[in-house]
Amino acid sequence: MTIAPLIAESGDFPDEIAVAAEPDDPRVWVPQAPDVWFRPLMFNTVIGQWCNLLKVTAAGIVSRHRHPGAVFGYVISGRWHYYEHEWVAETGHFVYEPPGEIHTLAVPEDCTEMITLFNITGAMVYVDEEGRQIGYEDTFTKIDRCRAHYASVGLGSDYVDQFIR
Repeated sequence: MTIAPLIAESGDFPDEIAVAAEPDDPRVWVPQAPDVWFRPLMFNTVIGQWCNLLKVTAAGIVSRHRHPGAVFGYVISGRWHYYEHEWVAETGHFVYEPPGEIHTLAVPEDCTEMITLFNITGAMVYVDEEGRQIGYEDTFTKIDRCRAHYASVGLGSDYVDQFIR
């Protein structure tokens, strides 16, 4: 009887990834909605995880949504809040969002730019005022959006491949 080695060969794992948070080329930012962009950092297609920077350049509601999995965030600049809570996430704040909660992300009137690092596993389910699903995003829809954007701005649809693990 043979016992498999406890440590797999290095070729059995995806490569590490190290990318600059602020890209040299502004075309790397992918439009998500008016005044809202995301900058992909990593897409894990095995467990459905994605890490990205979210940039918002206008005050107001960004989205009303829920997540089936936990979300972790770190505010790099600016501030934002959820209408459903009293706290405000400001530069340097860490945010943990428990699975399942509906919340409405908003940027306050006196904030001209917010950038937050988000680490999300599972889907982002957009809901209306009654809590009914009106759309969703996941690792694969984010990859598709990146492919289309990068093709349209001359980076090539395969530009996103560097972020896929």
